[in-house]
Amino acid sequence: MTSKQFITELTALRTKSELENVQRYFSYEGVESKFLGVRMANIFALAKKYMKMHLEEVEKLLEDDYYEARVGAVSIMDFQAREKKITLEQRKALFDLYISRHDRINNWDMVDRSAPYVVGGYLADKPRKILYTLAKSKNVWERRTAIVATYYFIRQGDIDDTFKIAEILFNDKHELINKAVGSWVREAGKRDKRRLITFLDKNASTMPRTTLRYAIEKLSKSEKDFYMNFGKEKKTKPPTKKQK
Repeated sequence: MTSKQFITELTALRTKSELENVQRYFSYEGVESKFLGVRMANIFALAKKYMKMHLEEVEKLLEDDYYEARVGAVSIMDFQAREKKITLEQRKALFDLYISRHDRINNWDMVDRSAPYVVGGYLADKPRKILYTLAKSKNVWERRTAIVATYYFIRQGDIDDTFKIAEILFNDKHELINKAVGSWVREAGKRDKRRLITFLDKNASTMPRTTLRYAIEKLSKSEKDFYMNFGKEKKTKPPTKKQK
């Protein structure tokens, strides 16, 4: 399984309509890249077919100019990281490749596709200092990796790092970080609503509205109304279900 074979099959899946769609989609992001025009479902299916590809070949896909090739690369990495029989050495190799070639993992969907299992999965039983380093990076995609990787921890019921990293990023100036922070504290809040409420009580008045809207999405209407007006006027907190 080689990167060249992957590209050949990938190119055969291109369509004019999908090329037009992806170009419109990425005009919002401002991402400079070349596009083939291949549907995501087809990229994922092809990546699953090539999931046994050696990492040397995966890195060649990451180096490719075409966006779809890089999505294919991170998808292969994700499939490998999810393998039940993956060894510690293989997990470390995936992690090392992700971190060392983060310059090529350069859009939100590439991060979201691979960071939870490739990065979070590797760090699950290890020190997580690198996530805090990434959270303070000037590179927006590295900052997004910092929070997105914690999704693996959330699934294990471990939410501390999600909220700690959110404290670093909640006032970020980039919308794609605002959305990620809001989404991930919301997910962590499903595990421990009290932690989410504490986070909101501390930060709701100063965080970007986008972050706030994502964070409170699963709260009751009265709670949503309270936090959307938080800091604008003094209000009494809505009663919890137990208090009602």
